[in-house]
Amino acid sequence: MAAGTPRVFISHLSGVAVFDPNGDQVGRVRDVVVMLRTGSRPPRVLGLVVEVVSRRRIFVPMTRVTSLESGQVITTGVVNLRRFEQRAAETLVLGELLDRRVYLLEDEKGQGQGQDQKGQGQKGQGDTVTVLDVSMVQLPARRDWEIDKIFVRRARQGRGGPLRRRGETLTVDWSAVTGFTVVEHEQGAESLLATFERLRPADLANVLHHLSAKRRAEVAAALDDDRLADVLEELPEDDQVEIFGKLAEERAADVLEAMDPDDAADLLSELPETDKERLLALMQPHDAEPLRRLLTYEERTAGGLMTTEPIVLRPDATVADALARVRQEDLPPALAAQVYVCRPPEETPTGKYLGLAHFQRLLRDPPFTLVGSIVDTDLQPLPPDTPLSAVTSFLATYNMVAAPVVDESGALLGAVTVDDVLDHLLPADWRESVHHEPATKPIPVRQNANHTPKATNPHNHNNQENSPRGRRSEQREEAHGR
Repeated sequence: MAAGTPRVFISHLSGVAVFDPNGDQVGRVRDVVVMLRTGSRPPRVLGLVVEVVSRRRIFVPMTRVTSLESGQVITTGVVNLRRFEQRAAETLVLGELLDRRVYLLEDEKGQGQGQDQKGQGQKGQGDTVTVLDVSMVQLPARRDWEIDKIFVRRARQGRGGPLRRRGETLTVDWSAVTGFTVVEHEQGAESLLATFERLRPADLANVLHHLSAKRRAEVAAALDDDRLADVLEELPEDDQVEIFGKLAEERAADVLEAMDPDDAADLLSELPETDKERLLALMQPHDAEPLRRLLTYEERTAGGLMTTEPIVLRPDATVADALARVRQEDLPPALAAQVYVCRPPEETPTGKYLGLAHFQRLLRDPPFTLVGSIVDTDLQPLPPDTPLSAVTSFLATYNMVAAPVVDESGALLGAVTVDDVLDHLLPADWRESVHHEPATKPIPVRQNANHTPKATNPHNHNNQENSPRGRRSEQREEAHGR
């Protein structure tokens, strides 16, 4: 590598903003596309997978990238919004290479190679290592990038137990390892999840949706129950059922318990009857009972849409008590908008429903005020058989984000929230179409000679878009369908 040429570790690019030369954000980096080559030749970096505002993933070739510095990516030319489709010869670094188990090649002395050793005099496979990160570098006097180093961890030392040591980490040349051309039967997900640990559940669900089925199962296995539950709630039904079907039954029951009851019931309704009953039997009785009740209602009714876990308070609770419940971090915003006041018991189905108190009203009254004295009794609750169209009209008419559902005896059964209504109003494949909607036309980038981009790269070379190499790159884009 020539002196001064920057090296970029690819995990550091995850989530980095991508800008055009005028400083307008195009999207965020979600992965890097490389092409593995024969022998020990380092892979060529083809481009970036960028997620634009609509959550569609597009391909930005490296020939369009002018800067990878200062925590942002600067592009030039025209960005094609056509959906990214991975070709058979291409590999995604974050999605497919991280956590891969490969082998260090032995040197002439039979020792595994370390930092900056070139792999000459190889005798065969040495220690097993796990890939934690991969770096790429721009070739001197060219616009091409290629993989040059791999950050790996050796297998753990010791026989297990609390004193088992984590393996040594080291950085090696690409030529110092072997095993990338063979898909391992088992591949962890620790490094991949560390790269995406700050993503919202909906964004992590989008990442999983674009992985292979095998990799999806590996990532799901590495997530804890609560995180997996949050992600499953954001996935299309086909992906939910696929992932769920690969979990051990005991763990599947634990994940169902961690999910919102209405989402868990929706997932169970997609499973065969025998699987459904077996999972319900494995769940804790107090978690399984609400799901059994939800499954008795028609899907497109208030009872089928509702959650059984709204905020319920007794009339002698205070405004301070109500606000403490509203402040709970894991409470969805729609459920935090109001509290429901009922006679005991406070678990659904409750005692007699008395009314609801809006969040804004709670903020206006003194903390010691009893919620029973400020309830809104004008809004009539919905019966559980209320059709979806009537639920939608109710929320729109009264500018509500949630509505109470009450049975014939006056007991509160749950609450319908606007997000559950939207899920059923949108097309069945909306989660997929928002990711895969085809582009209608590319985004033209205005070239402004007087404008200075947000970041510049002192190592940039002259623009070669009109060179044979630049023309071949554009021809490849067209052939690739990007």
